[in-house]
Amino acid sequence: MRRAVWLAALLGVGSAAAQDLAAYRELTRSLDAAAAARPQSAEAALTQLDRAGAALERLAPTLESRPLVEGLRGALGQARAALARTPADLQAQVLLARGLARGALSAQTLSRLGSGDAPSPNQLRLLAQEFGLSAAAAQALQTDAAAGQIERVAWRLQRAAAAKVQAALAEAQPERSAASYLALARAAGWLTAVQDAGAGSLRAAQFTEALGQLTAGDRAGLTASLAELQQGSAELMRALATPPARQQAATPAPPAADTPAAESAAAPAETTPATESTPSDPAPPADTPSGEVALAQAYAALGRALSASGHGDPVTARAELARARTALETAPATLRTAPDFEGYLAALGAAQERRSLRPDSVQALIAGLAGLERGSLPAVDRASLAATGTFGGGLRAGLLLLLALLAPVPLYLLNLAFGGRNPFWRAITAALALLLLPTFVEGLLGAVGWLGDLLGVAALRAAPAFSPWASPFGLPLRALLTAAALGLAVYGFRGLCVQFGLLGSRREATLAPTPTVEWEEAL
Repeated sequence: MRRAVWLAALLGVGSAAAQDLAAYRELTRSLDAAAAARPQSAEAALTQLDRAGAALERLAPTLESRPLVEGLRGALGQARAALARTPADLQAQVLLARGLARGALSAQTLSRLGSGDAPSPNQLRLLAQEFGLSAAAAQALQTDAAAGQIERVAWRLQRAAAAKVQAALAEAQPERSAASYLALARAAGWLTAVQDAGAGSLRAAQFTEALGQLTAGDRAGLTASLAELQQGSAELMRALATPPARQQAATPAPPAADTPAAESAAAPAETTPATESTPSDPAPPADTPSGEVALAQAYAALGRALSASGHGDPVTARAELARARTALETAPATLRTAPDFEGYLAALGAAQERRSLRPDSVQALIAGLAGLERGSLPAVDRASLAATGTFGGGLRAGLLLLLALLAPVPLYLLNLAFGGRNPFWRAITAALALLLLPTFVEGLLGAVGWLGDLLGVAALRAAPAFSPWASPFGLPLRALLTAAALGLAVYGFRGLCVQFGLLGSRREATLAPTPTVEWEEAL
């Protein structure tokens, strides 16, 4: 059995050691950030790749497989070389590097498990997260690991990876496009987790050949290669449909885990369709890790993007938007077949490429995703996404700065026309100034933030976070200013009405200040 041979090879790697999980997380986070930053700035992407390289140097001593270490270093070198080409080239190299990193994490986890040294709960949780396992499947993974069921642990990871390969190949089209290029690269990256574990007819060389045909524009050859790859992925999913039997010497898991229902709930969501399931291994619900959990991951990524955009960190915000887009690729089928799903993905991609990413843009994306869950994108959400897509960046900063510069003009004209000696007119002028103050501050802070985006200065980029229109404390502050403005306006206009005999008694009109403004003297 090829799966057993692969496991035996893992056990012969050497003494298992604890992997530096912090360095692993920094490596993967920096790789994703580099891919997200490349459309806006090659320098920012290079900075993230440098961070990934530093994280790899910390991670390398804790990895047992030297070929994987060298492969990761080579992938980082290819990613740096791809900076001079299109953003899609860098994204493809990042996908391949992520696949190698994921393979290193899974191989070392299984190696530790095979040597009798149980992996830490943190390592298992990270592994489940990297492979997109649902909560139930992650719990089953930890149960099998605690019981020393190495073959079942490997099977769960392999089946999740095989489903990712199949999903990515389904997105690839026989045409020369960035989307097909990235889909093939994503499938090749996931193949690293299964290519030596009963991958059937799938080989890395096939993906290399298909990528070469795509870049060369060989449509006929690419069509044949894609058909062959999709057939191989379907065969692999069928081969991984049945879980291995539990080892007799292992500590038995809770009885509920042995039932078909529990096995179905614990299995990863990315499995074969119901038509390919067997009686001994019921197919899990279609909307598990690539369904409901993927949707939850998308919401979590959007939430982190909202926080980052509110703190003047567009690099992290764009990286999280990229994570959300990746998660939505395996969202529930009901969501992916919604009429406006492709339009929403286009809006998400446009936001990811936006230089000046503001919290309201991410809020519109979150609201739009919630609308899609209900079946279609509501008109108000479509309008919000369209507004944030067009009214942003330099246009938004320029228009708000123009309004800020124009705000003092009516105050000057009011003072020029009516003078400043009458206390009622002064109160009216102060009321108007308070009403215009948020517009003035918003324009200045927006211009400073846009300048920070252009110059890459984090302190300036964070300026819009203090805006009275966007900050959490902005609403009570504007309410307080409006209340003060209303009080001053009521006082001023009532005083004028009393002064002209329109309100109050004759005695109040006599006690009112004598009109001394220039326009009355002229009359």
